[in-house]
Amino acid sequence: MAISLINPDNHIHVPAYHQVAVAVGSRQVHIAGQVSWDQDGNLVAPGDLAGQVAQVFRNAHNCLQAAGATLADLVRVTWYLVDWEPAKAEAFLAGLEQAGREFDMSTPRGTVIGVSALWTPELLVEAEFTAVVD
Repeated sequence: MAISLINPDNHIHVPAYHQVAVAVGSRQVHIAGQVSWDQDGNLVAPGDLAGQVAQVFRNAHNCLQAAGATLADLVRVTWYLVDWEPAKAEAFLAGLEQAGREFDMSTPRGTVIGVSALWTPELLVEAEFTAVVD
């Protein structure tokens, strides 16, 4: 699967992030909202945004594998963060960095949306994933 990452010349440049992903493939994989639960439904990293972000990537990794895809096939992630404020950016980015090291991947393109609550009060983050594969 070929993904071309682009930062347009006439657009803001953000280090370690690309504004555009052009994917060539024959199959789209859409992963439903993933939260910080393990395979038994237990909360991972209570109260720890970075830890929950990393667990969300672990869950996405498992879902993508089941569909014959990998994290390298991601073209977009939509993040939903409870009570988002700029002060939480450091913890969110730490979770992205942890997942990047664990799965040897770069930060996927995405959007962060602040929400007032998720399914249960202990969840700090949820994410939907889109991948394109041959």
